Amino acid sequence: MGIFKKNPFGHYLILKLWLTRIMGLLTHQRYKGFNTLEIEGSEIIPELPDTNVLFVSNHQTYFADVVAMLHVFNASLSGRQNSIKNVGYLWKPKLNTYYVAAKETMSKSLLTKIMAYAGSISIERTWRADGKNVNRRVKFSDISNIGKALDDGWVITFPQGTTTPWKPLRKGTAHIIKTYKPVVVPVVIDGFRRSFDKQGLFIKKKGILQHIVIKEPLEFDYENDTVAEIIEKLEYAIEQHPSFLKVIPESELMAYEEANNQRRFRPDREPTAEPKPD
Repeated sequence: MGIFKKNPFGHYLILKLWLTRIMGLLTHQRYKGFNTLEIEGSEIIPELPDTNVLFVSNHQTYFADVVAMLHVFNASLSGRQNSIKNVGYLWKPKLNTYYVAAKETMSKSLLTKIMAYAGSISIERTWRADGKNVNRRVKFSDISNIGKALDDGWVITFPQGTTTPWKPLRKGTAHIIKTYKPVVVPVVIDGFRRSFDKQGLFIKKKGILQHIVIKEPLEFDYENDTVAEIIEKLEYAIEQHPSFLKVIPESELMAYEEANNQRRFRPDREPTAEPKPD
């Protein structure tokens, strides 16, 4: 990597490298210390192509969700399956990973501007600004920037555009899928809303079991699937379809809570023994 090499957005890769390393070191204990991050499905990460991959996830905090995913992705690419033990994976992170975020959020403070440099594709929300409902036209430059990021690497997006659960998915994500035809990987997260404040910058409660599930890539007929059909597939995949909003029987709820407590307090698994050389 040349010292003055830039990504397609004009950001120096050497600076992004050190920002990723430092931020990774500062945040690691938030998922592997104060709280416990349980990961499922990360074995598919190394099998994905190097570019044109779109991760689609539900959303619980502004920053903690995406930071956790970056930890998981880089750990997986370094050979750690469903684990972020040993931060050595931060030494050589994947620098062509981006995430979609609201421009107003990423410009609020020096810290958010630094985080934006580390990989944000900042867009103007068409339906919300400064805490008020608005009705703005989509900026085609925002769409093209997402396409530019996909052409260069991986993109993480939260299609609900809000940390409030069960909200409808924005149609823009479906248009991006039809236009750029990426590999679409669903991600389901849980526990972050209980662990962190809304921004995801401060720890609200310790000892919480956080969960990230990385699912198999979705299959689409990019030419013939309608926007509505794509949205419905995404809603089911990230478990935000209205059908998930059902009345849970008390017995089922108690069983779920008991299982959650057992996962939270169970001892660490014994490491898998490596085969002895002949």
